[in-house]
Amino acid sequence: MTINVRPFASPDAEAWDDFCVKCLQATLMHTRRFLSYHGDRFEDKSLFIEQDGKCLGLFPAALSPVDAKTVVSHPGVTYGGIVHQGSLRGELMIQALEVIQGHYASQHLSSLVYKAVPTFYHQAPAQDDLYALFRLGAKRIRCDISSTIDIQHRLPVSERRRRSLKKALKAGVAIVNGREYLAELWNVLNDNLQRKHGLAPVHSLTEIELLSERFPQNIKCICAEINGKIEAGVVLFSTPTSLHAQYIASSSVGYDICALDAVFENCISLVGDNHAKWFDFGISTEDSGMLLNAGLFRFKSEFGSGSFIHEFFEMSLVA
Repeated sequence: MTINVRPFASPDAEAWDDFCVKCLQATLMHTRRFLSYHGDRFEDKSLFIEQDGKCLGLFPAALSPVDAKTVVSHPGVTYGGIVHQGSLRGELMIQALEVIQGHYASQHLSSLVYKAVPTFYHQAPAQDDLYALFRLGAKRIRCDISSTIDIQHRLPVSERRRRSLKKALKAGVAIVNGREYLAELWNVLNDNLQRKHGLAPVHSLTEIELLSERFPQNIKCICAEINGKIEAGVVLFSTPTSLHAQYIASSSVGYDICALDAVFENCISLVGDNHAKWFDFGISTEDSGMLLNAGLFRFKSEFGSGSFIHEFFEMSLVA
């Protein structure tokens, strides 16, 4: 029984998402409902992995926007990789990746960039893909470090964070929750990124509002309101195992009264309500992982977080 791959087409979207729901390491980012918000920004190269007509796994992918000879899984999301419901183990995973490699090579592509799913998103151990990448000679080309709290085994919270939370509460910070606060939070986020880095958010307000409409149970906006005005907040992506802070922002007023401390403590308290295990602050690395923002990493660590890594691999494609 040989493994084969079949390119994704638009009529397959419902079947893709139905399969995705039960995958061991999939999140909302692997669904077509999420990926499709990109529209025509990327040339899709996603694949179904099949055996005798039965779907074994999914491989979200698209051509790199900067190199038309490179396929990435996936350029529009933080992580991609092969997702499956438990059937692609050991040798089968190696075979699946070999077939994927051969498929893209036959299209005269030169390399495959594989963004592995960080393990705190896994509902069961499922790192067979990393073993397969090793066996097939892939090189690790990037590594980011993310700060994550194990809710059942939270590390000690620093005295500085305890003082900051008291300061925020004393200043009268009110925590509000709802997509209706996205526009105000995006004003804070835009101003913050422009002031500090000369950048804009990856998602526009229109895009994040669209995604929040598509995923009302998975995308949450938690904000700090001071004197009737939003001064800090985060956008959370909820997955079966974790709450992940996709965006973090604070105005200068918010920083002065440590409003983010109150926001984060509220977010961390929601993890149990979502029957999850982890709260993830996101990465503190820049320049493709080569630079650690020590101040940001320390800030996140002081909430009682440990560290996970995001790994990126590259494989040569030979016809």
